[in-house]
Amino acid sequence: MSQPASSLPRSAGSPLLEVRDLRIDFATERGWANVVNGVSFSLGEREVVGLVGESGSGKTVTGLSVLGLVPQPPGRISGGQILFDGRDLLAVSEKEMRDIRGNDIAMVFQEPMTSLNPAFTVGDQLAETVRRHRKVGRAEARARAVEVLDLVGIPQAARRIGAYPHEFSGGMRQRVMIAMALSCDPRVIIADEPTTALDVTIQAQILELLAVMRDEVGTSVLFITHDLGVVAEVCDRVVVMYAGEVIERSDAGPLFTQPRHPYTEGLLGAMPQLGPRSGRLASIPGRTPEPWDMPHGCRFSPRCTYAEDRCTAGPIPLLDVHAGRQSRCIRTDELDLSGPLLRGAAR
Repeated sequence: MSQPASSLPRSAGSPLLEVRDLRIDFATERGWANVVNGVSFSLGEREVVGLVGESGSGKTVTGLSVLGLVPQPPGRISGGQILFDGRDLLAVSEKEMRDIRGNDIAMVFQEPMTSLNPAFTVGDQLAETVRRHRKVGRAEARARAVEVLDLVGIPQAARRIGAYPHEFSGGMRQRVMIAMALSCDPRVIIADEPTTALDVTIQAQILELLAVMRDEVGTSVLFITHDLGVVAEVCDRVVVMYAGEVIERSDAGPLFTQPRHPYTEGLLGAMPQLGPRSGRLASIPGRTPEPWDMPHGCRFSPRCTYAEDRCTAGPIPLLDVHAGRQSRCIRTDELDLSGPLLRGAAR
């Protein structure tokens, strides 16, 4: 019988970033709506952790909260801790947060054209970031801008720093955003759907770049995505979110062969597969609940084919299951939830 999770699974050694029991609410016409409910996870040195879920699961607002970017109002962080190198970021001043943001922890957003200023050259924007945190002169900041553009694979970097964002392709703009994030040698990068709008070739290049950042630069990455195929490429561990809660935590490998929550099984079943067994994609019935109208008990129960009456009797805790994995499903020991990779191998 699975037991309530006794402690937060950690990477080897002390975690660099640790989110503990985070709660975030937003004001609506119907009152305060809880959008992140007791979320906990950790990120170790040189580690890539995937934060996965459908739109509306709370993963992006969780990432924004780490950098103090949740707009207040209408949002509020109503509980929990966000510890960076042992320091609670929710307790620091805005001035201290500005020093941390971009210097120690940086963020790469999904759409670079909304983050890059079209009126300034790429080089000017990169150099401004460097000067803000490093207190260096213009020449040194410009040299660093060329260095990081070269690092992320921008050809003829010394010349391209004089170009404007619209003069770059979508993939190159995303590389510029990663270069900006790397410019001050942050210890953590939060990448929010950084490959969603890119074609598969450019997506593969960006994923390879993230692996280089981890292996050669030593950066830890919190990778926010809805795409489990991307997670399989780059992530060491996975945190699956649904309706504002963590519903499964696992090392990446076991998650793909034997998920421990029906929602994770549904996400895996919706992944495109090549080969003779490719065919029509499975879908999860229904839709994510609204924050002001959460189901009683298991939040996934209205969409779950395995749900029983006891699944809606009361809140479901995150349970410890085999090999340090955790699942928010009281039937996790009873169900045979096989991922598509395991099913294919069995045949």
